[in-house]
Amino acid sequence: MSVLDILIIPDKRLKYKSTNVDAFDEDLKSIVKNMFDTLAASGNGIGLAAPQVGINKRIVVIDLKEDGKSNPMTLVNPKILSSSPERLINEEGCLSIPGYYADVKRPSEIEVEWYDLKGKKKKKKCSGLLSICIQHEIDHLDGILFIDYLSKLKKNRALEKVKKIQKKNNEESK
Repeated sequence: MSVLDILIIPDKRLKYKSTNVDAFDEDLKSIVKNMFDTLAASGNGIGLAAPQVGINKRIVVIDLKEDGKSNPMTLVNPKILSSSPERLINEEGCLSIPGYYADVKRPSEIEVEWYDLKGKKKKKKCSGLLSICIQHEIDHLDGILFIDYLSKLKKNRALEKVKKIQKKNNEESK
């Protein structure tokens, strides 16, 4: 089990646009396994994008844990093909912005295309929490954080809250 370090705002690497995965090999499988280990170790995350662990590749892992059971999903080079005009407001959080939650408006349904670990193309229409999670994680691949959808005031509040949490954690570890 390899738990990777999760990058926290204001780390500039979270703002980089990720590159496509070209090789569906053992290296990719290892990255995905480590990402799932990291997601599980987070305790409360349901999705993780490779840029959040310092890997500038278009890889997303999701586990919504339906009915208490693990339901892992890996999306390589995902892209949203279409989205509904209807919008939902949902409270979002992020492992890269610990302790901060805010309402974000997103399309209620999307159609997404991606590749699995073997390089096979997949396509699915999604709604509800899965749709929101996929949109959130694909945003990470494009260097967008959920706080980028908020007002400047709320975005600054998120940054201040994270700084306070980090300062407290640093003091406790001394």
